[in-house]
Amino acid sequence: MLKVEYKEMLEIDILTLFPEMFDGPFQASIIKRAESRDLIKIDVHDLRKWGDGERKNVDDRPYSGGPGMILRVDIIDAALKDLKTKNSKVILLDATGARYTQQKAVELAKTNHLILIAGHYEGVDHRVHEHLVDEVISIGDYVLTGGEIPAMVLVDSIIRLIPGVLGKDESAVDESHKEPGYLEYPQYTRPENYHGWKVPKILLGGNHAEIEKWRKEKSGL
Repeated sequence: MLKVEYKEMLEIDILTLFPEMFDGPFQASIIKRAESRDLIKIDVHDLRKWGDGERKNVDDRPYSGGPGMILRVDIIDAALKDLKTKNSKVILLDATGARYTQQKAVELAKTNHLILIAGHYEGVDHRVHEHLVDEVISIGDYVLTGGEIPAMVLVDSIIRLIPGVLGKDESAVDESHKEPGYLEYPQYTRPENYHGWKVPKILLGGNHAEIEKWRKEKSGL
């Protein structure tokens, strides 16, 4: 059962070079509604705020050569020193991280304060991985242009587990990936017969025991 016991507002800080990318996804639908009801608080920070010099540099060339630019450890450290509290959990979104799962979403939804670092360019100085973050997470075995979309994925998957966000807490209880290998059973609604495509008869008979058995079979349990 995926209902999360949560008593305080979840605060999320996001460090990124492209804060404008979050405007659309975070200003609509469930995320916007949850924030307006004081269930969550999201702040998106431009990493250049902690940049070096007049040009607010945040990156540099990699030692020993190689393509692209690397985000600097001192810049990220300065940002974290301003944002971290004793309750913070710091996560770097990076292709080298552990694979993200629904079980991890449940775990993170129980925290009080998340700081998400959206990596960009060719990568992040590895001392960030080694010394500054609690976890490194990847949303899949593929490469994106940056960590902004993965950060959005984490936020969306986490906040929907907080009681009250979906309106009915049951909405987040019986769904795909609530445990490894579980996929939510097929669901149907009216019309009962559409172009010869019929709703399974077992769902129309009202035998709740048989319906529950059918749902478990279809869910792979």
